Amino acid sequence: MRLHSLLLAGLLAVASCLAAAQEQAFTNRSTELKDKGANDAKTVATLPENTSVKVLQRSGGWTRIEGGGQSGWVRAFHLRFPTTVESSSSSGGALGGLTGLFGGGKSKTTTVATTGIRGLSAEDFKNANPDGAALARMQSYRADKGAAERFAREAKLSAVSINYLMEEASRGRR
Repeated sequence: MRLHSLLLAGLLAVASCLAAAQEQAFTNRSTELKDKGANDAKTVATLPENTSVKVLQRSGGWTRIEGGGQSGWVRAFHLRFPTTVESSSSSGGALGGLTGLFGGGKSKTTTVATTGIRGLSAEDFKNANPDGAALARMQSYRADKGAAERFAREAKLSAVSINYLMEEASRGRR
């Protein structure tokens, strides 16, 4: 029984590795292919919309891909990931999805597109490298209340009150 469980676990691991290694995606717009997963990285090429790519690695908001005869990094939101969802008519409980691996069961497939970005892990925080120069540059853009009021007066801006959606819902409006 133990050998059977180990064999099943090994089969599942191989199947998931094969699925991940062959993940296909398409660019959902013209996008820059970068040499690193960063905004300020060198642009290697520009991939046109609907370019078929192979996903090699994911890191935060960036995905390393091969496509258009080149490899590099693109923004994850610039990719469309077709995912196949199967509903099987065969029974088999928790292991019913495995029947497709061995040719059993009838299935109907539907394609949906999904994109997601994971949050930061504890390791990401440990390896963080604050950029003091970027922080100073950001702080140089701030304005105090007086400066903001002067800008609004000079630009002839006027105050506008906007009801938030929650306020609208509490009043019974949509």
